[in-house]
Amino acid sequence: MSGKGRAGESFTRERERANVELNRHWQNQEARDREEGFRQLADNIDEVFFIIDAQNKEMLYINSAYEKIWGRSRESLYDDPQSFLEPIPDDDRRRLLEHMGRVQRGEQPGKIEFRVVHANGSIKWLLSRAVPVRNEKGEVYRISSLSLDITEFREAQLALQESAERYLKLSDASFDAISISQDGILREANQGFAEMFGYARLEDMIGRPLTDFVAEESRAEVERRTANDIEGTYELVGLRKDGKKILADVMARTHTIAGRPGRITALRDVTERRSLENQFRQAQKMEAIGRLAGGVAHDFNNLLTVILSYTDMLIEGVSPKDPRGEDLDQIRKAAVAAASLTRQLLAFTRQQVIKPRLVDLSEVVTNAEKMLRRLIGEDITLQTTFPSSPLTVMIDPGQIEQVIMNLAVNARDAMPTGGKLTLETQNTVLDDAYARDHWPAQPGRFAMLAVSDTGSGMDELTRSRIFEPFFTTKEVGKGTGLGLATVYGIVKQSNGFIWVYSEVGQGTSFKIYLPLVDQPAEEHVDKPASEALPSGTETILLVEDSAAVRVAVRQILERCGYTVLEAPNGTLALSTARRTSTIDLLLTDVVMPEMSGRELSDQFAMLRPNTKVLLMSGYTDDAVIRHGVLRPGTAYLQKPFSAETLARKIREVLDSRVGTG
Repeated sequence: MSGKGRAGESFTRERERANVELNRHWQNQEARDREEGFRQLADNIDEVFFIIDAQNKEMLYINSAYEKIWGRSRESLYDDPQSFLEPIPDDDRRRLLEHMGRVQRGEQPGKIEFRVVHANGSIKWLLSRAVPVRNEKGEVYRISSLSLDITEFREAQLALQESAERYLKLSDASFDAISISQDGILREANQGFAEMFGYARLEDMIGRPLTDFVAEESRAEVERRTANDIEGTYELVGLRKDGKKILADVMARTHTIAGRPGRITALRDVTERRSLENQFRQAQKMEAIGRLAGGVAHDFNNLLTVILSYTDMLIEGVSPKDPRGEDLDQIRKAAVAAASLTRQLLAFTRQQVIKPRLVDLSEVVTNAEKMLRRLIGEDITLQTTFPSSPLTVMIDPGQIEQVIMNLAVNARDAMPTGGKLTLETQNTVLDDAYARDHWPAQPGRFAMLAVSDTGSGMDELTRSRIFEPFFTTKEVGKGTGLGLATVYGIVKQSNGFIWVYSEVGQGTSFKIYLPLVDQPAEEHVDKPASEALPSGTETILLVEDSAAVRVAVRQILERCGYTVLEAPNGTLALSTARRTSTIDLLLTDVVMPEMSGRELSDQFAMLRPNTKVLLMSGYTDDAVIRHGVLRPGTAYLQKPFSAETLARKIREVLDSRVGTG
């Protein structure tokens, strides 16, 4: 080859080498530019970006965001790649290592949230995604990861969650039921709403029409207010899942919820409160009526005492052939009938003197059964049911017989074409829940007497008034209106209560509850009365503020042979006692001005401890005889009384071994 050819070939090779070097230079520069651009990009993003070898032993790259979020230098991470785990709480660290292990195995498990404790002590929340990087053989030899700081988002989310929890706790702790509705459909509610309407789960209520929880009588009002977005307070009758009705105070407001109008409603169950208010008003009414009736009965008994006393004295002086005797007998019968009415009034007002003893309730009902069969007539079937064991109660047996008779008469009148009358006694235990729903019931152990009929029944208005004196649904002249008032008073006076259930056309059931006593019933034998009118020669101090009664009683006593001293009040009675040598009996009214008969007898006992005492009254005062039950040893005479009754009681007290009252 010529020299010229060799020279050309050499030039070509040099040029090729120069081109190769130039290409390599440009390639290296391009790579450096790309790397520099990548670094600038990576260092200017807020996310933490790193590349680490698959074994987590060498940190190949970490951007500057690491220092901001971790609060540590990147150099420390290059020195110890595992150090990035140190500020991560234990629970989060275990989850993160498990996540990284899956990436090392070539999986792509997606995103993971974890916390980092910054060097300044603050908590950072990160959302991280790591992916495996494979070589030309398909092996995982590196891992790249991008972590986003979501602390603000998580704090806002937690704040929202806490707010929701606080709202939920507040609404659930509320005494009210709270609901949110749209277009008349229940969308949300608190637990109190479910409890108020008797549901175990809110899920069974959400999505249903509001009217599903409203009784028929209130649905039109609820629909009107809902349709017209009427705000404010009103009252409705709610309907529980079990069909029971409740009374609720309601406050409703209209708001925009999720861009649409909706109603937020608070409901408070006032059923028990309204019931208590009604009970209180009823109790006040009955108390006022009782006071009036008691006062009337007291004054009336004084008048009847005078009428009966003078009538008896006149009858004594009239021969059997005198036509005036028959007139006097009619006057006496009318006075006795009037006295019966006042006794019923006193029973209602619980001011009647009673003589309670331990009796078996079932035995009392059994003894009254024969009389009942004659009373109710042949067209009414009488059925009785008693337990095998005795039911001992503390009550005046005559009074419970009166209760049975009065209820039987009412039942007979409610079954004019015949029917069935059932008397049942049983041992009953009432709990607090029953007592709350059946005023005036009280929890405890009771002997229950039920008197039920299959008669015409009563509506609610009638039932609310049946125990009022003189209230009657019978025709004029067919009833006094005191029968059930008497029943009420007797039962209350005996520390019991009555529950009445009745529906029109379905009959009536009176359930009487008397406190059960864990003792056997007492044996009782009535002593026969002597036929002869007793008399005596003792000295009696008569204390009575009513002049008419005082004169009548004095005349009766003097006719029986007694020496009578009089006083219109307690003060003059004590004065008489101080200046009189002999007084065998103090006969005093209970209720008098200035000083009661009870106070007088106590002071009299200090002056004359051996003198007998007999109290008399048209009614009994709580200060003298608590709850209508006499103190042991106290002698008592109920007005009105006849001359014979007075004479026998005087002799009984004078002959007794008991001293003062």
